[in-house]
Amino acid sequence: MKNRSFHRIACLIFCLLLIGACQSGGGENAEVATASMETTALPSLAGKKVLLVHGGWPGHKPALFAEIANELLEKAGAEVMLVDSVEVYANEEVMSQMDLIIQSVTMDKISKEQIKGLAKAVKAGVGFAGAHGGFCDSFRNNTEYQFMTGAQFVAHPGGQVEYTVNISKTKDAITAGLSDFNTKTEQYYLHVDPNVKVLATTTFTGEHAEWIDGAVMPVVWKKYHGDGRIFCIALGHKPEEFREEMAQQLLMNGLRWASGSKYEDKEEWLSPVYQ
Repeated sequence: MKNRSFHRIACLIFCLLLIGACQSGGGENAEVATASMETTALPSLAGKKVLLVHGGWPGHKPALFAEIANELLEKAGAEVMLVDSVEVYANEEVMSQMDLIIQSVTMDKISKEQIKGLAKAVKAGVGFAGAHGGFCDSFRNNTEYQFMTGAQFVAHPGGQVEYTVNISKTKDAITAGLSDFNTKTEQYYLHVDPNVKVLATTTFTGEHAEWIDGAVMPVVWKKYHGDGRIFCIALGHKPEEFREEMAQQLLMNGLRWASGSKYEDKEEWLSPVYQ
């Protein structure tokens, strides 16, 4: 009996000492771990209603982009509505039900009713996202659309070239844990809203246009338009690029973030260049 009592008391003392050590020595580490988890947290796409719109110039293979994106979205548990026309933007009933709109439409036209419907939905909190010319070269004659996306394609010197994508905001949820990587695609030169939050960049050489040697250009950015989250990745001249690990991770992280407009607090996104 005495031996049993002794062992019970010894075990109790050991447990108390262990708990005390964890509370005193592990507190700071626990806070760091919690902060890290908060940094990398992204909304889930499971159960989210996603409108996936494709069309426009066939050279960017919009149907293939939609196919690849649809596979990834359904795998993530999203409920996807796939359409091949921007006419849906004028359907207020459909638009208001969505959590996220993904667009792959290059060099097309959009009517007053359609841009009005799209802008209204986004301002009300529907996320809006896309890639390459399907998002930032969609409607060249519509400045209201360009005001929403935060950038407009103007050139890709040299066509498809090899270049490095540099992750510039490593603490953002979209890019957390990702590293710089090399790719071969069109290197977009953009006219950019100087207030968007740039997450990744690329640096031009003067090989194809000597006057832009050293120019740094966004590759991935995010912003808000009203209450709606906006995300764009400039990669993807060939949709197959999004079968590659790094490009796919950036795309999906961005889509997850953009899908959270209606459910999460608004972030501080303004990053003014001119101050």
